[in-house]
Amino acid sequence: METLSGGQWVASGEWLDVHDPSDVRTPVARVPALSADDVTRAYDHAAKGFAVWKRTSPFERARILNGAARLLRERAEDIAADLVAEMGKTRAEATGEVGKAADFLEYYAGIAREGYGTLLHDVRPDTRTSFQREPIGVVLAITPWNDPLLTPARKLAPCLAAGNAAVLKPATETPIVALHFARALHDAGLPAGVLNVVTGRGSVIGDALIADPRIAAVTFTGSNEVGEGLRASLAASNVRFQGELGGKNATAVLADADLPAAAKAVAAASFGQAGQRCTATSRVIVEAAVLDRFTELLLAEVAALRTGPGAAPGTTMGPLVSPRQRDGVLADIDLAVKQGAAVLTGGDRPEDEARRHGCYVNPTVLADVTPEMNVWRDEVFGPVIALRTVGSFEEAVEAVNDSAYGLAAAVFTQNLTSAYRFVEEVECGQVAVNTTTSGWDVHHPFGGFRDSGSAFKEQGTEALRFYTRVKTVAFHFGHPHG
Repeated sequence: METLSGGQWVASGEWLDVHDPSDVRTPVARVPALSADDVTRAYDHAAKGFAVWKRTSPFERARILNGAARLLRERAEDIAADLVAEMGKTRAEATGEVGKAADFLEYYAGIAREGYGTLLHDVRPDTRTSFQREPIGVVLAITPWNDPLLTPARKLAPCLAAGNAAVLKPATETPIVALHFARALHDAGLPAGVLNVVTGRGSVIGDALIADPRIAAVTFTGSNEVGEGLRASLAASNVRFQGELGGKNATAVLADADLPAAAKAVAAASFGQAGQRCTATSRVIVEAAVLDRFTELLLAEVAALRTGPGAAPGTTMGPLVSPRQRDGVLADIDLAVKQGAAVLTGGDRPEDEARRHGCYVNPTVLADVTPEMNVWRDEVFGPVIALRTVGSFEEAVEAVNDSAYGLAAAVFTQNLTSAYRFVEEVECGQVAVNTTTSGWDVHHPFGGFRDSGSAFKEQGTEALRFYTRVKTVAFHFGHPHG
């Protein structure tokens, strides 16, 4: 596949192979491995594109975003197939992601038609003052492999709706559907240079990506290690940084909870996308009085899962994205066992012929977990649940907050007081009551506290704060001052 730069589909002398995580033996596609000079040319195009796009009517921007959404929906079958092939999601998960990407474009197309500003009172006579929001310039978007279509849509839809240009760097493991997204925008009439996609090895193009003086903002989703490195590298510049980083999301199951509903929700939040969601539940905190019954129900939900290739009928949990990710998750499980955790189910990888060439980890539930264990504190990003018992509501809240992260949390209870207290007391950006830690919609502001990210939220109208700057304007319409 070629990549988009300056309104043209371009290749390079070198290529990156893309592998199917359900069977890594044969590449399923290849994309250009661009050079540092190619990156600089992408910024050249973005600067020219921004000069055009910022003066483009918001109604025309909305028309193009809606057109791209329509093309995504029309092409959903092919895009979903490529998403399954490069990332390993189930067909249902991939199809849902295509629809959600289109939702982002349509949502921000509607917002593009509205003004960004407010009329203000002014103490001066015969004066009307207002503030307006305007685009900031060229934005670098660095997106991860776990939601390789949805995350570019989450970032680029508000970015483009506000009138900015962008350079998109998709993950090397999953660049194909990002190129589908770019093609939909291109085919819908996006002017040349407004969106440019850079595919390549970070070791080759990383410096050129970050150091270009034309960058106004960097939006990043990925690991804390990389995110904090980006933040540090930008600290001496006047470049905005938005980071959606790690999480160690917890669900608390109180003694009065609807236990079957809680078990079903925890299994969905923990093992959907094989646990490779930033909002996946990875810690489950259960009041001691219901631990045995809840554990029994949870293990029944896990037993009903069917692990296999995402395209295979009946599969409910696909592979992890790569051998490296698989091996890292298995190492985390091994360490937990050495530190005293008990494996209630899973803890290993399938060894049958049909799956042994894939990146599978069996869905895993660990019991006897204590706060001192790594599995309680470190993000695993795989299909692993750490179970911990507490004796009261207060201990449950304390356990939820016992983390460097603060992305998402949930509580299951039938007590309204407990529900409201939980919402008030947990230190997380997303809080759910009697539902999953995952599943936030396009118009819901999204982002975490603490080490889970930066102050800028994604999604909803809050996203526009990152992609715009504020200009305050005063008009005096009375007689000139003499």
